[in-house]
Amino acid sequence: MEWLNPLIFFILVTILFPLTLAPDHKILQAVGPGILWIALLLAVLLSLTRLFQPDYEDGSLEQWIFSSYPLPLLIFAKISAHWLMLCAPVLIVAPLLAFMFHLSGPVTGVFMLTLLLGTPLLTLLGAIGAALIISLRRSGLLLALILLPLYVPTLIFATGALQASVSGFSALPAILWLAALLSVALVLAPWITAITLRMGIAFK
Repeated sequence: MEWLNPLIFFILVTILFPLTLAPDHKILQAVGPGILWIALLLAVLLSLTRLFQPDYEDGSLEQWIFSSYPLPLLIFAKISAHWLMLCAPVLIVAPLLAFMFHLSGPVTGVFMLTLLLGTPLLTLLGAIGAALIISLRRSGLLLALILLPLYVPTLIFATGALQASVSGFSALPAILWLAALLSVALVLAPWITAITLRMGIAFK
């Protein structure tokens, strides 16, 4: 049940913030988007340390490399499974968490759309970082230092879309940027991760 830890972390962090802030709807609506996405980003980081590490330690990664199946395809399947275990449950609880910050129906809809576009992007970029530290133990801090700069654009566009929606403006430009980043990551991230993993195994 270790895979549940990041999800529980996300839910607990998100629940605690409204309890520590003044019970003002406007304040909660203003800070809610940022809090929701920062908590999600930290939860994803928490989960990535175990993305490839168990497969590396038991020798499965070497079998992937020598398999007849393309390594990027296997990596994409692994990333997809990771997203389904962590981020799909987030999509289920997200409307309730948005309600705690008094986000309206349209804003909640934008929030769900940013999750659908942003969480796969975080996972794809995170796979590259996890591959870079594959041979290192207790490397959670190093992984965070590597990935946080890569995560900044996703965080900016996702929270920007929500803030625009809260303020009554169109969230479409930020949504389109998220979609463009996700499209690029879907094409490039499995290949970059495969190259990085091959290098990590070669220097094992």
